[in-house]
Amino acid sequence: MPRTREIGVYVHVPFCVKKCYYCAFNTAPHDDEAMRRYVSAVRSEIAIAARAGWASDVAVASVFFGGGTPSLLHPDDLAGILASLGRAFVVAPDAEITIECNPESVTRPKFEAYRASGVTRVSLGVQSLDDAILLTLGRLHGSTGARRAFEAARAAGCDNVSVDLMYGLPDQDGAAWRRTVGAVLDWRPDHLSPYGLSLDAGSVWGSTEVPGLPPEDTVVEQYWTLAREARARGYDHYEISNYARPGFRSRHNLGYWRRGEYLAFGPGACGFLGDVRWGNAKPVARYCGEIEAGRLPIETFERLDTGQALAERLILGLRTSDGVPREWLAARLEGDRRLAERVASWRAAGWLLDERDRVRLTEAGFLVSDALFVDLL
Repeated sequence: MPRTREIGVYVHVPFCVKKCYYCAFNTAPHDDEAMRRYVSAVRSEIAIAARAGWASDVAVASVFFGGGTPSLLHPDDLAGILASLGRAFVVAPDAEITIECNPESVTRPKFEAYRASGVTRVSLGVQSLDDAILLTLGRLHGSTGARRAFEAARAAGCDNVSVDLMYGLPDQDGAAWRRTVGAVLDWRPDHLSPYGLSLDAGSVWGSTEVPGLPPEDTVVEQYWTLAREARARGYDHYEISNYARPGFRSRHNLGYWRRGEYLAFGPGACGFLGDVRWGNAKPVARYCGEIEAGRLPIETFERLDTGQALAERLILGLRTSDGVPREWLAARLEGDRRLAERVASWRAAGWLLDERDRVRLTEAGFLVSDALFVDLL
């Protein structure tokens, strides 16, 4: 049973023409027949979820199509999935509906069709404006294609466009990063999501030696370069890896960081309701087979206890510039002298700041947050 009336919805679209070397997400080769079967299965999964006794008691406040490459979806298929959601649940009139797009897979007419289907927000996977670096990453677009995709979105009337960037990349020195940052900021996107390269298990690069990686001091300077430039252009650094112009924070992602509840549809999609997290089968064929047999394709299931829930609230909340209530941190520190000493050292280092009845990480704290969060688990 959901704890709250407002929920989010995540739809995973796993298909890719080519998997990027750094990517560890659940993906599958693009195939027209597999895509048709997938779309039918997702719509059926939504219909199965709608049978829950609580389905009429919730309102969908946001929908996020992630991947994979969601922009491989034909606009009619995206419209069909949204129509299924609208029949199954109450979707708020002002719901934020985001689709992730790769530059090479979108055009102005496609953006126009997505908007007509109900999309209100576009997340464009630019990553870099250095053609050599894009080739190294395994991306299919170049810098010119990235700029044209952004311009096509604007020409189609998309008035909420986010741009994804990556730093800490092979052969990416400070000058290359500054050029990318300056050029993208000149586009005036509404939102930026910059991510430091992570060599995760499940990616091509996660299982091999990657040449040309910059030293740690270069990566740190790249972080601060964007932080300074974005602030100077009026962007709010509201989460570790997210910046927004006023009024353009990602409502869906804020739901995650505030430990909101969300349904999840598609292969490998993970959801959270009440105190339960679950994950769907990852292989497309197995996912579709379960749905076609009339079963939910859930393969992982975890019920969180009180301690896990508190640690999660702290970690997710401290990812944002809003921070968390001071009482949450006090509850976690109770009886743990070692952790209390660690937190005191964070304050002394300028990583953790007390503001009235809340605590939050500073921008310097954001930079070292992964190490800090390990202590809170």
